[in-house]
Amino acid sequence: MRVVVRTLSELCITVGAVIVLFVVYVLFWTGVKADSAMDRQIDDLQDQWAKRPVATGSPSTPSSPGSGAPADASPPKPAAYKDGKPFALMYIPRLGFTWNKPVLEDTKVGTLKKGLGHYSGTAQLGQKGNFAVAGHRRTYGDPFKDFPKLRPGDAVVLTDGTTWFTYRIDSGPYKTLPSDVAVVDPVPRKSGYQEPGRYLTLTTCEPEWGHSHRLIVWAHLDATQPVEAGKPEALRR
Repeated sequence: MRVVVRTLSELCITVGAVIVLFVVYVLFWTGVKADSAMDRQIDDLQDQWAKRPVATGSPSTPSSPGSGAPADASPPKPAAYKDGKPFALMYIPRLGFTWNKPVLEDTKVGTLKKGLGHYSGTAQLGQKGNFAVAGHRRTYGDPFKDFPKLRPGDAVVLTDGTTWFTYRIDSGPYKTLPSDVAVVDPVPRKSGYQEPGRYLTLTTCEPEWGHSHRLIVWAHLDATQPVEAGKPEALRR
């Protein structure tokens, strides 16, 4: 009997240790690896941008009402994005003024371990249509951990190294099922938009530690400006 009790006790201790190690891996180690991977993506982007020739002109600038800028202007169409490669940086002041994440092409598992993922087939940054981006809520750096804090009017700012793009959230967070792919349509369903425009969709998992549903926010392109003009208003403290 003593042997049985001792064996069961040792087994329980071993199982408990394995569980603790797994929790540490999920909560800590994946975050460490993801932060390192995101830092490398940002370094790659900055290296790419540093090698670009200096632009001789500024892109057209859709902006806030009353600015005098043409509302239907569009920045030059960028080259096709490369799968698994970074092409932009995203800033969301609501999530903290130190919050910034690389945006990579596609939403494959390996890609989302290195940053946010652009839904292939949706619009490119700043172009007509719906620029849709996914990110983990928890694990792999917890990029969208505070996603439920987002509110209408919040700014989502991106840069491709030549232009700043400021989007303004109009609706959400909206809860739906993973099968509801219409949320990333050119005119996304349930967004409140009635006609084509330059939109942004952000998606993440719901609940916080699960993936049975998705949380969605939608935004419209509010303003652009060349990087030479300095940071946009939304990023100024």
